[in-house]
Amino acid sequence: MILREVERARRCRRVDGLVVAISDDRTDDVLGDILQGAGVDVFRGPLDDVLARYAGALEAKGPAEHVLRLTGDCPLLDWEVIDAVIDRHLETGADYTANTWGRRTFPKGLDADVVKSEVLIEAAVEASDPYEREHVLPFIYRRPERYRLQGYEQARDEGELRWTVDLPEDYDFVSAVYDGLFPDNAAFSSDDVRRFLAGRPDLAKFGGYRRL
Repeated sequence: MILREVERARRCRRVDGLVVAISDDRTDDVLGDILQGAGVDVFRGPLDDVLARYAGALEAKGPAEHVLRLTGDCPLLDWEVIDAVIDRHLETGADYTANTWGRRTFPKGLDADVVKSEVLIEAAVEASDPYEREHVLPFIYRRPERYRLQGYEQARDEGELRWTVDLPEDYDFVSAVYDGLFPDNAAFSSDDVRRFLAGRPDLAKFGGYRRL
């Protein structure tokens, strides 16, 4: 699943480099071996302090002016959405831009966050709340008086749709999407997913969650 997500992320035209930041706990050894065997750049850092892990990856793999954050539970991520979020970030000069900030209109699983590197480092130095250490960016978006925050929305409201993978039924749903689309088109889009689901009423509320 991670390799499929990496494959999709590599299609972004606005991303200059890709690093998968995993923990230095031995439970991630197999994951690290798989990623490196596939030619994916890997950085390993603290298990619970993911903010420090990101800062460490930036220091080790940089320099970079901005950092795009994607999470490993989004195998349906959309590179066109990611590029659009990056474009909005650069056009506005924001410190932090996300398609989840303000009003979420994209399905859960298409999340993209972009932050200035200097702001990420500030957060890594100053954050003390365990929640802010674990989830990387709350230190920034909890402080709108300090940082310039920007959202990115689409016209349709799909904020309640669930395309992420946190539960076994999420994995089964995404597997069904891949089974239906990937063999004929490895670069299937979000619109392809929507069209596919429109013809599969059995998946529209799979596992008790809205998928379409």
